[in-house]
Amino acid sequence: MRKPMKSSVQDAHGGKMPPDARGKRKMNPKLIGRLLKLLMQDYPVMLVVILLCVVLNAVIGVLPAVFIENITDIILKGLDLARQAGGTVAWDAYKGEVFRTVGIMAGILVSGVFFSGLQARLIAIMTQGFLHKMRLRMFDKMQSLPIRYFDTNTHGDIMSHYTNDIDTLRQLISQSIPSIFQALITLIVLLGVMSYFSISLMAVVFVGVIAMTQVTKRVGGNSAKFFMRQQQSVGKVEGYIEEMMNGQKVVKVFCHEEAAKEGFDTVNEELFRNAESANKFANVFGPVMNNIGNILYVLTAFVGGLLITSGGSYNISVQNIIVSGTFAAPLAISVVASYLGMCKQFTGNVNNASQQINSIAMAMAGASRIFALLDQEPEVDNGYVTLVNCREENGQIIECAERTGKWAWKHPHNADGTVTYTLLRGDVVLDGVDFAYEEGKTVLHEVDVYAKPGQKVAFVGATGAGKTTITNLINRFYDIADGKIRYDGININKIKKADLRRSLGVVLQDTNLFTGTVMDNIRYGKLDATDEECINAAKLANAHSFIMRLPDGYNTQLTSNGANLSQGQRQLLSIARAAVADPPVMILDEATSSIDTRTELLVQQGMDALMKGRTVFVIAHRLSTVKNSDAIMVLDHGRIIERGNHEKLIAEKGTYYRLYTGAFELE
Repeated sequence: MRKPMKSSVQDAHGGKMPPDARGKRKMNPKLIGRLLKLLMQDYPVMLVVILLCVVLNAVIGVLPAVFIENITDIILKGLDLARQAGGTVAWDAYKGEVFRTVGIMAGILVSGVFFSGLQARLIAIMTQGFLHKMRLRMFDKMQSLPIRYFDTNTHGDIMSHYTNDIDTLRQLISQSIPSIFQALITLIVLLGVMSYFSISLMAVVFVGVIAMTQVTKRVGGNSAKFFMRQQQSVGKVEGYIEEMMNGQKVVKVFCHEEAAKEGFDTVNEELFRNAESANKFANVFGPVMNNIGNILYVLTAFVGGLLITSGGSYNISVQNIIVSGTFAAPLAISVVASYLGMCKQFTGNVNNASQQINSIAMAMAGASRIFALLDQEPEVDNGYVTLVNCREENGQIIECAERTGKWAWKHPHNADGTVTYTLLRGDVVLDGVDFAYEEGKTVLHEVDVYAKPGQKVAFVGATGAGKTTITNLINRFYDIADGKIRYDGININKIKKADLRRSLGVVLQDTNLFTGTVMDNIRYGKLDATDEECINAAKLANAHSFIMRLPDGYNTQLTSNGANLSQGQRQLLSIARAAVADPPVMILDEATSSIDTRTELLVQQGMDALMKGRTVFVIAHRLSTVKNSDAIMVLDHGRIIERGNHEKLIAEKGTYYRLYTGAFELE
């Protein structure tokens, strides 16, 4: 009995989206800081070189405006000389200065091309490498998460973390952050140069900056809000599609196509509305910013013309103080000429930085979801008892490195520094176990189970009675609320989870086969198993016969969860996979429910051989498969209401009797 999976149209974070993903708060600068910290951690030298290139490119981008002022001055001096000489002046008088200035500017611009190319190449290398490492971080984290996370989040939404959310970081790192940083450096340099030439004209530029800031705040803010919501909607759509693809047969069987389309229309409509609003504001934002820049350009030219034609000392600049020692002086035409270029460059950089808001908003939504995954609490494992190979000498258990076929629990005692060994036998006891998936909603009540080594214990009852939950607790997929579970006399909370699960073999009702050969899928139960061990396991599970009839036998490639095999054949491989692990305890969760009667006889023979000498927990709806169990537990609403072997329970003529004879069914 599992906690129901959340609907795929719900959010992946427990129904509560991160504030940034809802788009109801401003973009969180802590997310940017965390990304930059990871970048610095992964690529410290490369990041410094990139930042240096960005600064150099920003400075180089401003220098042409300075050179325009110099060249204009040279030309104006030449015109003055021409007027003084009666309309003619020798080119040789100032051509050297012109060529020298142009040559210096050309050299600087060529160096700018080099630094731009280097920056682009390094950013491409760093971006792809960082995304690669982020996927590794996410996948490593995912492997450490408890089963609860996957039971409460749709698989399609989790997949969206690795595709859409990661892709938003690509745009952020490769374009948005470098563009904003370069624009910021350029603006700082431009402000310095502008104040040097004319503080008066710079005041006009600030009027345009204020207008741009207001547009960015209102139009850009709305655009960012809806882009963040769009990213969340993408995850919902992918989750719904993944759910419908997996359940397509069920959809067809129950003629649920129209309802499925209506459900998809709902999540797709939400995505459409958010995407439409986001792009509507984004499409308005660019032209408005460009036109403000154009108006500012004209306004600067107009004010500059007034200052020139006025003939008065109205131009306030740092240059005047340095060159002539006066605070204000007449405005030169060369200053206005260069200033117009700087004005265009200034508004262009403000516009460019503003255009990155949408990418940053999407990246913040993606980053918040990625970090929500990375910040999930990992599966807690405080166990210190481990499983080791051993041999017995003179009644003593000796730990050894080589495989002996015998295992023991290695139990260190911190109090006195001693170590004791307990042979792995498969003695499992549940004593007064209570459990709840959610606090206050107990699903198991005072469950007592005693499974001695080699015994077969069966759980029967209606769906939702708690049968699968009990086996999940033995595996420690979930931890109990009260009571004790002991394995060979050891509290399983003291056993490391990996060692605990290594001692348990599980065959589930839903089979999972992986892309690879048949041999690879059997070997999944024991990665160092030889081909001979895998073949023997297949024979034990009665799978060898059908495997040999496959096109390439054990080397037949399987894809799409073994779609080229029947359900019964997939189940046989699942049983063979458990057999090759050779564990002392087996958990069979409806292992034969999807197998036809004839195949069931073959599987049952293999399972009987597999169960020999092992402690076995069986969950079955077919009561005929549990008749030979040593103990049968009848569950109802999380309580064991009857226990005993088949003969005893039939003689009592209680719930099991009515179930077996078909006279009654648990609800």
